Amino acid sequence: MMQHIADEADHIYLALGATDFRKQQNGLASLVALKFKLDPHAGTNVFLFCNKRHNALRALRWDGNGFILVTKALSDEMKFQWPKNQGEVRDITKRQLAWLLEGLQVDQKKAHQDMVDTTGIIY
Repeated sequence: MMQHIADEADHIYLALGATDFRKQQNGLASLVALKFKLDPHAGTNVFLFCNKRHNALRALRWDGNGFILVTKALSDEMKFQWPKNQGEVRDITKRQLAWLLEGLQVDQKKAHQDMVDTTGIIY
């Protein structure tokens, strides 16, 4: 479900650093609006938050008449490779979201590029 909440989203935003998971929909929406200066009611945006221990994620998305809040909590000693830049927000791709959910870092240095520039190639 965590990956599906980003279906047809134009932007997937990570709220970098740790987020207090006592916050529910309204608290997270306020954080998005006041701290990150983004519109939590933009239905094409998904906002992801991670707890301090990096073993749980929350995704927030507006669906037109209310917020959807999805939580994924990992079992055992597993952790998400969450970027640590406290207090910042970062826009990622669906591919980067998949990496994050698989336990990988958002920035995979050895991954192939999504698009290769073919201008100037002559056959």
